[in-house]
Amino acid sequence: MRTTVGIIGAGPAGLLLARLLHRAGIDSVVLESRDRAYVEHRQRAGILEQGTVDALHAVGAGERMDREGLRHDGIELRFDRRRHRIDFPGLTGGRSVTVYAQTEVCKDLIALQLKEGGPLLFAAEALAVEGADGDRPRIRFRHQGREDVLECDYAVGCDGFWGVSRGAFPAALSRVFERTYPYAWLGILADVPPSHDELVYARHERGFALLSMRSPSVSRLYLQVPPDTDADAWTDDAIWSELERRLDTDDGWRLERGTITHKSVTPMRSFVHEPMRHGRLFLAGDAAHIVPPTGAKGMNLAVGDVVTLARALVHERDTGSPELLDSYSATCLRRIWQAQRFSCDMTAMLHPAPDATPFDDRLQRARLERIASSRAAETELAEAYTGFPLG
Repeated sequence: MRTTVGIIGAGPAGLLLARLLHRAGIDSVVLESRDRAYVEHRQRAGILEQGTVDALHAVGAGERMDREGLRHDGIELRFDRRRHRIDFPGLTGGRSVTVYAQTEVCKDLIALQLKEGGPLLFAAEALAVEGADGDRPRIRFRHQGREDVLECDYAVGCDGFWGVSRGAFPAALSRVFERTYPYAWLGILADVPPSHDELVYARHERGFALLSMRSPSVSRLYLQVPPDTDADAWTDDAIWSELERRLDTDDGWRLERGTITHKSVTPMRSFVHEPMRHGRLFLAGDAAHIVPPTGAKGMNLAVGDVVTLARALVHERDTGSPELLDSYSATCLRRIWQAQRFSCDMTAMLHPAPDATPFDDRLQRARLERIASSRAAETELAEAYTGFPLG
């Protein structure tokens, strides 16, 4: 099997890249280790930056998002039982974010790829990327019980943190930067309308809490917990009671309870692999970087990567110049490190550490007070949350 661009992974990054290339007249093949049902139902991020929304519109994947997605013009910070809203459009010149789950983005892109695009092979496990430093990299994969080889001009690893792509980089070339946080998120899905019409980020002495949503009838909520937490050890009543404590305010606001349909624990980590290119192999998304979920950056960074890469591949085809491909890694990393900074700052501001001192407690409150009292500080948060420029 041969193609111009071999893509490993059918998450949002791989699927959007295939769609961008198809629209530009560049052929590709997507290999996905899981089956279609798994890809379309795995729970992941749900906040789309303005740039991500624009990118999906540009490839014809915005119709259902416009119909079912929830535009949010702000978020609310809660601390010391008080509430402070951040007005995104008023602080950024009109930008907003959209609540639309990654599962739905994948469904939309898969439907388009199967209808119009190149081959998308599910249950096709990539085994190795070979010859990345040559003219024709090869992706060895297993599909329908036999091994095969996909030859391509360029290989792109959109296969997540545990995929094979990053392992094809020589050890002497790779640099890894990472941080593991001393807490995790216990997340739930609940069949109950959201108790607030925008996301609520709450800092409480017992730990962080987040009120989010998947739709007008489904709430998504999180609690800061120790990293070794067993989700099943928390009863539904205990989860709701703890959420009520951490989200409570002095103005009579109430959290509505409902049936919990899903529980999981998400570890918190920061990770960056540099560079993101080796020869004709490129990394995108979680294969190259992971951010703590506090800043809602994970999927949006992946979109930024593939928009940048698609632009570079089209430029090389149209002009013969490898300039944009050569700068791909540096271009993406500028955005990635700004997102890491923002996500780490948000995490540090809102999560009491297990070994926090009274001094640390006062610093967190001072950071939140600064945002609540300074338009400049509000603007910095709003600009970062709604998204850094793509490329």
